[in-house]
Order: sequence, then structure tokens, then C-alpha cells
Amino acid sequence: MQLAEPVRRTLEIEEFTNRICIHPLAGWLARRFASIGITPNAVSLFGMACGIAASFAYFRYDRTGFVIAGFGLMILWHVMDGADGQLARLTNAQSEIGRVLDGICDYVTFIGVYAALALRLGARDGGWAWVVIVLAGACHAVQSAVYERQREEYERWGLGRNKGGPAGPGAAAVPASPVAALFRTAWRLYAGVQSFASVPDANVRRELAAGEARLPVEQFRQRYRETFAPSVRRWSVLSANTRTMGIFAFALCGVPLFYFYAEIAGLSAILVLLLVGQQRRYRRFAASLAVAGQRLAVRNR
Repeated sequence: MQLAEPVRRTLEIEEFTNRICIHPLAGWLARRFASIGITPNAVSLFGMACGIAASFAYFRYDRTGFVIAGFGLMILWHVMDGADGQLARLTNAQSEIGRVLDGICDYVTFIGVYAALALRLGARDGGWAWVVIVLAGACHAVQSAVYERQREEYERWGLGRNKGGPAGPGAAAVPASPVAALFRTAWRLYAGVQSFASVPDANVRRELAAGEARLPVEQFRQRYRETFAPSVRRWSVLSANTRTMGIFAFALCGVPLFYFYAEIAGLSAILVLLLVGQQRRYRRFAASLAVAGQRLAVRNR
């Protein structure tokens, strides 16, 4: 039996600022919104408006006041991004359209900010700035896809959720439109990146499934959570929060292009290290499951 989906995201693997600030505030707002009949989609759209406004503010990164405003608007977007999902779960108003809209709003914010900085920096540095920012955007997409996959794996094996895998926006009936078709195509690319950089690999996944079948379910899940909660939490260095703070810091210093260099070189290197470490951890865990299963079989003879 799968666990009921909680109103808030899984706290033990959540990024630090989400745990202490963003999600508590989002939860408080979700309850207020529910009491006055505001819909999750309206919250998503307001969050997207905040993200678009942030892109206009960061276009003027040479003015400290605009940089601070851009940062504040992105923080507000983070809060709304948390509140729309919590509100949907709180009011049982989840829908495929809502998931599609939520995903679009997430991407619009960073695409808008990156495009605004590309326009401004491109006017100063020429085509090189565009090359760097487009490459950084591609790295960002890959890193985010793999990070979300790790969260999904944790919820699958540690909590028994999403056993069928993420459905994606094309899995249910979404009204046909060019925008919906474009988003479904983007989702397939996103899922393809997740599969390409999948950790654990197929062999380890089979061993995990065998271990889950051999051991008492809660014992298996508890062992998994104890092993992987700290490591998945470390993956939050690749979260949107890190990027929001990075954009703010580099823009405040007057060198926003260096944020994109950090995205390409720094966060990509961190991704590789995290993938290698996580794969090793999964292999050790799978081996420990085999030993635990053998001991259990001996005791049950």
C-alpha cells in the first residue's frame, strides 16, 4: 500500500533554506489561500509573474536596487512554487493541467532571467556571452533532471511512493494545443536525460527490488532512508535555491557572467562527483541487502 501524498515535500532530503523558510511560509500561505478560495493555478501564475518581473529587474544588474528587487522577486517565486503544490494537495485539486502549468512556470523564471542577462551581456560582450549562457542553460537542465531523479528514487525506495515512476504531463488527457505538445516534447527530453544519467543503474535496481521483496517492507525502507537521506540531501547543491543565490551574489558583485561559468564548470563537476559517489553507495547498499536477506533466510529455516 502506497503512502498518502503529504501536503509538504519530503523534509529529510529537503534543501536547507526550503526547510527553514521557503516551505513553512509556503504552507502558511497555502492554508490562507485555501480559506479564501484561491486556486493552485492562480498561485502558479502569480509565481510566474514574479519570475518574469525578476528577469526585468536583473536586466538592470548594474543598479544595486534592481539586483535586490530581482532576488526578492525570485524568493517570492520560490514561495509561490511551494505554495501551489501544497495548496493542490491540501484541497485535493491536483490535475495534469496544473502539473503542466507548474512545470512551465518553473522554467519560465530561469529562462527569463537567463535571457535578460544574455541580452544585456550580449550587448557588451557580443556573441560569446550568448554561447556561455546557452551552454549554462543546457547544463542547468541536465543537472536539474538528474537531481529530481534522485529525489524520485528516494521516494520510490524509501517511502514507497511513485512506484510506477513519474507519469509526466503526457500520461493523462491534456487538451491538445501547440503549447501542450511542446511541453510534452520537452518532458520526453527531460525524462531521456534522467534515464541516460540514471543512478542506480538497471542491475542495481533489480537487486533493490529483490531486497525489497525478501525483507520486511518497513525494515527495507528504514535501511534505505538511513543510508540515503544524507546523500540525497547533499544533492540539493544542484537545486533552484542554489542558483537563485548564485545569480544574486554574482550580479551584486557586477559580474553575472561568472555565474554562468560556475554553472558550466563548477556545478557540472559537482554533478559528476555526486553521480559517482551515489552509484558506489547504491552498490554497497545492494550488497548489504543480499547479506541481510541470507541471514533472514537462515533464521526462518
